[in-house]
Amino acid sequence: AGSRVSRAPTNSGRNTKLLSRDIYVKALVDLLAGKGCRVPQAPNKMPDSPLGSQSNDSRIRRHCEALLSRVGNDPELGSPSHRLASLLLVEGLTDLQLREHDFTQVEATRGVWHSARAITLDRLFLPLSRVSIPPRVSVTIGVAGIGKTTLVRHFIRCWARGQVGKNFSLVLPLTFRDLNAYEKLSADKLIHSIFPNIGDSNLVVTAPDRVLLVLDGLDECKTPLEFSNTVACTDPKKEIQVDHLITNIIRGNLFPEISVWITSRPSAAGQVPGGLVDRMTEIRGLTEEEIKMCLEQIFPEDPTLLGQVLSQVKANRALYLMCTVPAFCRLTGLALGHLYHSTLPVPDPEPPLPQTLCELYSWYFRMALGGEGQDKGKVSPRIEQVAQGARKMVATLGRLAFHGLVKKKYVFYEQDMKAFGVDLALLQSALCSCLLQREDTLASSAAYCFTHLSLQEFVAAIYYYSASKRAIFDLFTESGMSWPRLGFLAHFRCAAQRATQAKDGRLDVFLRFLSGLLSPRVNALLAGSLLAQGEHQSYRAQAAEALQGLLRPDIAVCARAVNVLYCLHELQHTELACSVKEAMQSGTLAGLSGPPHRTALAYLLQLSEICSREASLSLCLSQSVLQSLLPQLLYCRSLRLDNNQFQDPVMELLGSVLSGKDCRIQNISCLFSLASTSLRGNSIGPQGAKALADALKINRTLTSLRYVAPLLASGEGPQNKALATGDTVEALGLQKNLIGPVGAQQMADALKQNRSLKELMFSSNTIGDGGAMALAEALKVNQGLENLDLQSNAVSNAGVAVLMRALCVNRTLSSLSLRENSISPEGAQALAQALCMNNTLKHLDLTANLLHDQGAQAIAVAVGENHSLTHLHLQWNFIQAGAARALGQALQLNRTLRTLDLQENAIGDEGASAVAAALKVNTALTALYLQVASIGTQGAQALGEALAVNRTLEILDLRGNDIGVAGAKALANALKLNSTLRRLNLQENSLGMDAAIYVAAALSENHGLHHINLQGNPIGESGARMISEAIKTNAPTCTVEM
Repeated sequence: AGSRVSRAPTNSGRNTKLLSRDIYVKALVDLLAGKGCRVPQAPNKMPDSPLGSQSNDSRIRRHCEALLSRVGNDPELGSPSHRLASLLLVEGLTDLQLREHDFTQVEATRGVWHSARAITLDRLFLPLSRVSIPPRVSVTIGVAGIGKTTLVRHFIRCWARGQVGKNFSLVLPLTFRDLNAYEKLSADKLIHSIFPNIGDSNLVVTAPDRVLLVLDGLDECKTPLEFSNTVACTDPKKEIQVDHLITNIIRGNLFPEISVWITSRPSAAGQVPGGLVDRMTEIRGLTEEEIKMCLEQIFPEDPTLLGQVLSQVKANRALYLMCTVPAFCRLTGLALGHLYHSTLPVPDPEPPLPQTLCELYSWYFRMALGGEGQDKGKVSPRIEQVAQGARKMVATLGRLAFHGLVKKKYVFYEQDMKAFGVDLALLQSALCSCLLQREDTLASSAAYCFTHLSLQEFVAAIYYYSASKRAIFDLFTESGMSWPRLGFLAHFRCAAQRATQAKDGRLDVFLRFLSGLLSPRVNALLAGSLLAQGEHQSYRAQAAEALQGLLRPDIAVCARAVNVLYCLHELQHTELACSVKEAMQSGTLAGLSGPPHRTALAYLLQLSEICSREASLSLCLSQSVLQSLLPQLLYCRSLRLDNNQFQDPVMELLGSVLSGKDCRIQNISCLFSLASTSLRGNSIGPQGAKALADALKINRTLTSLRYVAPLLASGEGPQNKALATGDTVEALGLQKNLIGPVGAQQMADALKQNRSLKELMFSSNTIGDGGAMALAEALKVNQGLENLDLQSNAVSNAGVAVLMRALCVNRTLSSLSLRENSISPEGAQALAQALCMNNTLKHLDLTANLLHDQGAQAIAVAVGENHSLTHLHLQWNFIQAGAARALGQALQLNRTLRTLDLQENAIGDEGASAVAAALKVNTALTALYLQVASIGTQGAQALGEALAVNRTLEILDLRGNDIGVAGAKALANALKLNSTLRRLNLQENSLGMDAAIYVAAALSENHGLHHINLQGNPIGESGARMISEAIKTNAPTCTVEM
């Protein structure tokens, strides 16, 4: 840790008086709260030292050593450091993640974590670009057992050694298991809990933005976070409920300048409003090679056993998918390893390998029980005694597990254990060590949790199975009182109904295990230890009937219904699924359209290896059947929907599926190619085709779409011929393929003949200048294309020059995107010439090129002459004040431009003033985007003066600047006069209480503003209250984000 801090030379001539613990903590809390308080510095502080004195360096070093002691020095089993060194950047949570059980998420996505971008651990808290800002609140999600806590510990190890997070002087790691021990807590006490043995110190963090607070395991928080009902608190000394403390920290009311990193299971992460999350990442699962590495760590000296286990994992597709989760992979390895060392009581040269989840966990339990005597099939008094003790312990833990599952509680403390009769002295037994893990918390109390969520569900199912045979009342009722329920089957039906009604799927796997305990193979495995020999026989058939009874005509084919098929599989009652599978293979699905068969089909679409490659649903689907299957179609790679007599409304539904974040479809054949879906012979018109085409603008997985006429594809001859002769398709999206210059040439040849295509989405295809030149030649001839997107295609000045010559003669193209290419000032000159001659182009997007001032000035001159352009995007083009002045002059002449985007360009106060001067006379511009444009007080004042007279601007975005109180006052005064501005973004502008006063006063007089964003500004509780009261009284239609 010494390598990551600077040592200041000692000054023997002076002695620094050490501060007491309380004084230190107060100073540190004040600093984190943004109050600017500083602990007195030692005179020997080095100017370039991030921490200050040598004494402080020593304290930080001891802090690092303490962290290393807590988290350990070595990576954990099954967690290759290179997997944790790179996370997936994701754009929020999907419906699947928010609503479904973790197992369902892995099964549905087939273990493939889909994201276009990754970020390394050392850049996790850094800006994504040179002009963006670091995230304040970061959330990392992952299913149970994926390695979230392992990731946090890995990060802390690396930070303490100076390998990552070098921009942080202090990392404060907390788990929700720690926080659950408190009812109320202040920010002050929070610091005490992080530094329990801080002693005397003058440790100082030079800036609170160099502090990282880690909150690990949001899903384990005992109280859900309710951001809408939490009262704001800015006093670090005030004790409030722990969940309120956390929400205030995340909101920025407390510690507004520190960075916050939250880890959570996906469903719990949904508690944090998306608007507060600056960056969301996801931990990917294990690859095939990493699964092998994980199993090698379990069997380091037995390659033969390793090979047997690995072969079994690869042979069972469902098992392999779940093994992408490290914790499940370890459990599987241990269970299968024990299996190959054991045999069933009945003679069998090779023990039957587990085919269901419950079988696998039964083998794990046999291992946990030690397997003593089970392989010989004998019963002795000692074995019976061991079995009886195990049954008693499992029953006690099972009751704890079940009630925890019902209450969504996954972490237990000593008081919980005692309340459910768990003998803490027996938790050291071999059985308990395989089921539970103990962890000391900062509150000096132990926390217990099952080693994996699925083990809690399995133990809960065993408890419910046993208890329901003698229970009189509903076991799900907390009070224990309900209408009488007699007999196991009555309780089984109750559990099935509860699981089906649970919207979040939390009882899905529990019900699978409960069903699996009734299977003959599981009974044979656990007979004599946890189950009675043969008792399943009296329940199995009726349980299967009860499960199938849940598939009623009025029940939609939803995830809960599909889970019923998983339960039937666990029960080894597979007749329904097998009949549908055979019908799919023989092409006779048309006769199987009842609710049970629809659900079985949905189950196969999600799980079957054959359906994952291609699901053939030709000649079998009506509109109602397809509509009921739409959620499951998300997870198919390839769909064939030939000859189903579909019409446009069905295609609109299918388009909605393709637009979903969860969509994994790659091929749809409707002679309208998009991964593998076939709709040949269907009655689909232009409206249906447009619905699919619109979905392609969003979808990131579909690569092939086939439609009756024309046939569209990504560049091969026959497909482009169909495009050339087609007369119905209006939009085609081929984003993020590998079309290249050759494919672009073929597409261009088709465009020379095509007269119907309006939109061509061609981004991220690496067509280069050669492809751009080919498309330019087509644009000289084609008179139908209106929207052309060439984003991220490595187009440089040469390609742009040819495109612009075509634009001089083309009279239909109205939107052109050249974002993220390599256009420099030379290419901008060609653009400018074209804009002077073209009178049809309305939208031009040049974001993220290399225009600089020279290129932007050339375009500005053209804007002054152009009479058609309405939207111009110049974001992130290294533009400065000179170009802004030129654009300001152009705006004084132009009468058509409605949107100007200059975000992430350092135009400064001078540039903002030039644009503001133009706004005083311009009567066309309605939207002006100046995010992160280095605008200060003077620029804001100039904009305020312009708003006082301008009557057309509706949107002004100034996020990420530094306008200050004076700038806010100028804008607020302008709002008193301006009646046309509708949206104002002042997010992250260092505005405090004084600014809030001005804004509140403005809202009292302005009745035109619909939305104002003040997030990321330390306006405080009082400022927020003033603004809220002003809105209620004078501007009830205005929405304020704070």
